[in-house]
This record gives sequence, structure tokens and C-alpha cells, in this order.
Amino acid sequence: MEYDEKLARFRQAHLNPFNKQSGPRQHEQGPGEEAPDITPEEALPELPPGEPEFRCPERVMDLGLSEDHFSRPVGLFLASDVQQLRQAIEECKQVILELPEQSEKQKDAVVRLIHLRLKLQELKDPNEDEPNIRVLLEHRFYKEKSKSVKQTCDKCNTIIWGLIQTWYTCTGCYYRCHSKCLNLISKPCVSSKVSHQAEYELNICPETGLDSQDYRCAECRAPISLRGVPSEARQCDYTGQYYCSHCHWNDLAVIPARVVHNWDFEPRKVSRCSMRYLALMVSRPVLRLREINPLLFNYVEELVEIRKLRQDILLMKPYFITCREAMEARLLLQLQDRQHFVENDEMYSVQDLLDVHAGRLGCSLTEIHTLFAKHIKLDCERCQAKGFVCELCREGDVLFPFDSHTSVCTDCSAVFHRDCYYDNSTTCPKCARLSLRKQSLFQEPGPDVEA
Repeated sequence: MEYDEKLARFRQAHLNPFNKQSGPRQHEQGPGEEAPDITPEEALPELPPGEPEFRCPERVMDLGLSEDHFSRPVGLFLASDVQQLRQAIEECKQVILELPEQSEKQKDAVVRLIHLRLKLQELKDPNEDEPNIRVLLEHRFYKEKSKSVKQTCDKCNTIIWGLIQTWYTCTGCYYRCHSKCLNLISKPCVSSKVSHQAEYELNICPETGLDSQDYRCAECRAPISLRGVPSEARQCDYTGQYYCSHCHWNDLAVIPARVVHNWDFEPRKVSRCSMRYLALMVSRPVLRLREINPLLFNYVEELVEIRKLRQDILLMKPYFITCREAMEARLLLQLQDRQHFVENDEMYSVQDLLDVHAGRLGCSLTEIHTLFAKHIKLDCERCQAKGFVCELCREGDVLFPFDSHTSVCTDCSAVFHRDCYYDNSTTCPKCARLSLRKQSLFQEPGPDVEA
């Protein structure tokens, strides 16, 4: 702190060792008079009372001569063209490398380097106003305003320095690139494929070989080889195809085909395009497990529990639709992140299967099931009035179709005790009465009736 105060006084000309004619001993010299010998101590002006004396002229001389950027305000650049700025940037880099690590001088030099680069950017693009939105190959690029986040350009594979570079992000597939790389993009937006063809490749790593790709990258068509000459061939575990190092960054993702067939959730290496596609598809309910692999329910007990809970929720849905209190409380919004759970019990998303494997879905769905049942059976009188009485024994409490000890007729939706239903017959008695009534109505009249 003492050093900074002295340096400030030096800049404000309160303490200037080069001004030897200032001070109380200043006097006029005649043409023939010799200048008196004045020592540096005598040339220094008197300090106010309480101020510490400054007795280090060599240090002041060094600061005034060698560190040029200390003697001019920050932001004042003498270089006026691009070539001079580039030369100044290189010199500043060299100075930063020579200065001691974590020193104040090195930090000031880094700040000066940043200002030089900003000035260079202004000279490169004078008065250029980058548009906020650009549309290319079905990408909808939005100009990013963040200056501190460090990202990697998906086109040139180099770092995006947000402080001095303009960059864009696609709002559909989150493709990131420099503004200078926008016109070089050749990959269409993956979100268009999701909207037009929302389905998975359900064959495990369907490899066809490099010869079927003509020994070229499946995306950018650059020459590739397994020997790494001219570029390394990297296989995508989702598509089974081979890609170059620019299109395949060894990203890891869970493969839907391995989950559905093998219940395997180990992440595998995929290409950039496949990773974006899988990320956009992860919450889409496009997997009909009963058709793809019906035996999976025999080996994964958690799936059986989830299916039963989903079936119960579908039976509760009519109660909520016709209940004013349930609509005001918006109970069905408990499943707003899994809308397909209130539409059917067959479709699953990869995120559903991931949560089942981690044990999260069973717990959350059980809590929602308990909340729904509590409203119908305890809290709401209107919903309680819509309960059933077993038509076979006509005994016991009020029954609801989602109770664990009941059976529901698929034709007339009548509810019975499970034991009563299977002990009497496999046919619903209510449906049997209805069929007899229909037969009596359409029976032909006898001869007595005609007479």
C-alpha cells in the first residue's frame, strides 16, 4: 500500500526527481554563473508533516522509464492499424512470459493484452453489427451474450473465447460455433430429424464396415482409416458407422437398443451428431416395450410395479376430470413432466427407463399414486360417491377400480371383489344380465301375441 501511494504521488508530479529546479532553493541563474551542486536529497521537495520520506530514486527511475504502460492511462493505444496492434500483442505476450508468476506487473500486462485484443477486434470489424438470429440448414442460431463461459466450437474444434469473440448457439440442437464459422457449417440441425422421424435405431451397433462408407467419414466425408492415416476412424456405437475425429469426440451416451434388449445402461462412445439426437430424444415416449421386448417384464420387477402404478393412475383420471376440487388443485399436473403417463400405460421414454434403473421413478410414482388415492377415497365426498359395491356379495366397504383387492370388467367397468369374481364365474354378472335383456327385447313374438 505504501508503494502504491508513493507511485501515485509520482504520477501526479508531487514527487519528481527529474525536476531539479523546483523546490524552495530554486533561483535565477545568470549567463556566467555556474549551477550549484545539488544533491538528490537537496532537490527533493519537502513533504507535508506525517508523510513518509521517499529515499529510493533508482526504483522511481525504473518505473518511469522501463514500464511505459504505467505512465499513460489504460485504454490509450498508440498503434493505429492492425499490423501495429498485432506486433504490440506479441510483444505484450513476451513480456508476460518474462515477468514473475502472479506478480502485480504480470497482472497489469495481462490487462493490457486484453485491451489490445479488444482494440484489434474493433479494427477488424469496424461498425459491424452481428445479427442476433441466423438461420442456416434448419439451424436457428442465437447470438450468445455470455462473455465468461468457455465453450468449444463444433465446427473448428477450437476454444470460443467469449470475451473477445462472437459466437452462436442453435436453439434446436445446441450446436455452438464462432460467428466466422457459421458459413462453413455443412451439418443440418438434428432437431429437424427429431420432429420428422422420432424413432430409435433398435439394432445393437449395426456395423456395415468401412468399405460401405468408401473409407470416408459418414458425416463430413473426410478420408479416414483404422490405422489413423490420414485421419483416425472412430466408431459410433449407436449408428455403427465410422467418423473422423472432427465429427466424433468420444462422447459417451446410453444406447437405447442396449437398454431395451439387454437392460444395459453403460455409456458408449458416440459421434457428435448421435449425441445431440439422443439428448433431444431422451424424454420422448417412443418405446413400446410390450412389442419390442415383452420378456423384459419377466426379468425386471421394477417394470411390473411401474406398469401397475400407471394402470391405476389411468383408472383415477376419470375421477379428476369430473371433480371440481381436483381441477382447481390441478392434481394431474403432478405428472406434467411425464404427460404420457396419463394417456397410456405402454409407451416409455429412455429417461423413464433410466429413472427405473436408478430407483427414482418407482419412489416418485408411488408418492403421486398415494396422493391421488387419498383425494378420491378420503378428501373428496364427490369422488367417494362414485365408488362401487360388489354386485356378487353386496358386502364390505366401497370399492374403487384401482384398489389392489378388486377386479374390473373390461366391458362394463363394473367393480367386484377379486375373490368373489373368480369364485362365481369368469363372466361378469352385470354383462350377463344386459345380454339377457337384449335378447328378450329382440325375441320374435309368439303365435298368441299375433292373434
